[in-house]
Amino acid sequence: MTDAARPRPRRPVLRSVVGAVLAVAALTWLLASLSPAEASTQRAVTHPQVDLGGDPEAGAALYVEGCSSCHGAEGKGIRGRGPSLERSGPAAAHFYLTSGRMPASTGTGHQPLRKPPAYDPDEIADLVAFVATLGEGPPIPVVDVEGADLAQGQQLYTANCAGCHNSAGSGGALGQGNHAPAVTRATDQEVAEAIRVGPGAMPAFSEGVLDDEQVNAIVRYVGELRDPPSPGGFALGRIGPVTEGMVAWLVGMVLLVLAIRWIGSRE
Repeated sequence: MTDAARPRPRRPVLRSVVGAVLAVAALTWLLASLSPAEASTQRAVTHPQVDLGGDPEAGAALYVEGCSSCHGAEGKGIRGRGPSLERSGPAAAHFYLTSGRMPASTGTGHQPLRKPPAYDPDEIADLVAFVATLGEGPPIPVVDVEGADLAQGQQLYTANCAGCHNSAGSGGALGQGNHAPAVTRATDQEVAEAIRVGPGAMPAFSEGVLDDEQVNAIVRYVGELRDPPSPGGFALGRIGPVTEGMVAWLVGMVLLVLAIRWIGSRE
C-alpha cells in the first residue's frame, strides 16, 4: 500500500475544537430560549413579597377619613402634622397600622406608641394597598423562621440591635424624647418590617445590608427573647437573680413564722 492510499489518522486537536464549538452553540441556544417572564419569576422567588390582596379604592376612602388630615390628601405630608407617605411603601404602612402606632394618639412631634390597631385586618389590607399607589417603598417581607440560623441571629442582633433595644429586647431610652420599644412585644412580621423600613429613629436595613436570610435569623432570635426557655425551674417572671433571692427569703420567712405560730398554738 502506497503512502497516498494509506488512511490518515484523525487529529485529536480537531475533534476537541469541534466539540468546544458545539458546546458553546448549545449553551447560547439554551440562554436564548430563557424568556423574560421566566427570568422575572426567578427574581420574584429570590425576594418573595407578601400581597395582602387589599382594595386600593376602599383604602382611599379610609385614608381620606382617618389619615389625610395629617398626611395630606395625596400623601405628600403636612408640615408640622405628618410626614410624606410617597416612599413609605406597603411594609411601613402595614407595620404602623398593625402595631396601632397609626393613627397616632400622641401630639405632633411625639413618638407614636404601640396600642391596639384601629382597623381590622381587611381595612388594613385596603389601606396598605392604597399607600402602595402613592410611590415606591419597601414591600412587605415574607417571614420564614423555619430553619433560620439562631446563632447567626444572636450575632446580628447583638451587632445591630442590642445597643438600642437592650440585649434582652426590653428596649431603652434614646434621648430627645425618643425611645427604643421592646422588641419582645412585636410579632415576627413586625420585627421584619421594622428592619426594612426603620421606624422612628431606627435606621432602615436594606437587602444590601441584611439579606432575607439574615432578617429571618434575627426574627427567630427575637422569638427566643420573647419566650426564652427556663432550664433552671420556675422562672418567677424572670425578675432577675437578686429579686428572685429576695422573693425566696420573704417566702421562707413567712413559712417560718407560720411554723412557729403553729408549734406555739399546740403547746
